[in-house]
Amino acid sequence: MACTAGQVIRCKAAVAWEAGKPLVIEEVEVAPPQAKEVRLKILYTSLCHTDVYFWEAKGQNPLFPRIYGHEAGGIVESVGEGVTDLRPGDHVLPVFTGECKGCAHCESEESNMCDLLRINTDRGVMLNDGKSRFSINGKPIYHFVGTSTFSEYTVVHVGCVAEINPLAPLDKVCVLSCGISTGLGATLNVAKPLKGSIVAIFGLGAVGLAAAEGARIAGASRIIGVDLNSNRFKEAKKFGVTEFVNPKDHKKPVQEVIAEITNGGVDRSVECTGNVDAMISAFECVHDGWGVAVLVGVPHKDAVLKTHPMNLLNERTLKGTFFGNYKPRSDLPSVVEKYMTKELEVEKFITHSVPFSEINKAFDYMLKGEGLRCIIRMEE
Repeated sequence: MACTAGQVIRCKAAVAWEAGKPLVIEEVEVAPPQAKEVRLKILYTSLCHTDVYFWEAKGQNPLFPRIYGHEAGGIVESVGEGVTDLRPGDHVLPVFTGECKGCAHCESEESNMCDLLRINTDRGVMLNDGKSRFSINGKPIYHFVGTSTFSEYTVVHVGCVAEINPLAPLDKVCVLSCGISTGLGATLNVAKPLKGSIVAIFGLGAVGLAAAEGARIAGASRIIGVDLNSNRFKEAKKFGVTEFVNPKDHKKPVQEVIAEITNGGVDRSVECTGNVDAMISAFECVHDGWGVAVLVGVPHKDAVLKTHPMNLLNERTLKGTFFGNYKPRSDLPSVVEKYMTKELEVEKFITHSVPFSEINKAFDYMLKGEGLRCIIRMEE
């Protein structure tokens, strides 16, 4: 790959030209990486709901044409000036958020919310010069959350690239670069259930099931899945969920139902829907005195959370988390190792696989609610 260093690379990319319209496989030009940037050859990428949400452009600023994609695995093709900890051939996961290692957040052991590289969904250009590294016939194509992995090659800030074990299969561990790590970390790093705990998981999509997987790894005795779709329970059992509660099946608030079946409430809850009512239920269903609720789902921009202050004064704790409190460069390699040692099971999250030329099928699966993660194979 070294022969392409410093040169413009022409390759295939799936370009979104308009909101909600099928992606088009185009030949794009990918410029060389500048200072503190890395150019990656993407081998596998997967589709996350966040890609679909911004592709539909129903609740945010539309920015087109754009190359989406942010869950992926690849190999470093070349590095820009000032990049010393990565070299061509390294196996990596690009991440939608970053770790500059120099800001107050990065220097804190308690935060992973980098000042410089925190997720920015509106920015479609690189930080270095405010320009895109993608173009078609001289016309710039916008980036997405600093990753744009629906391209055979992409350019990413070095702070958003995690070097991983080269023996880890990229077609499996690519899913750890976003949703699975978010749910897993929300449980293991933030909720921190003790062995034998009772844990409730609100929302049994991929992130919620990853949170359940975290509860299973932690040794929870009961894992209660809460979802409006009863069809999800069968699949959820594979991730350690032991019981299922559908709020629609009960006349009383679901937090009251959970309190009744757990003798006062769960020890920990993790909310993965972004629905404010679910957030309130997740908080109010934890046991007084020691219960901890963790919010993962991203709410509507106008959402307001209301609960009685006594719920806090009675020693319940409400926490939020971003990317499962994992620092991308420092912590993701250890998450990959959990997979390598068989502590974490990743295969069960992967329900479909398609060649790059059929990337729109992955969107169809997600829009129909079929499966959890679809792997897109860049090399056919």
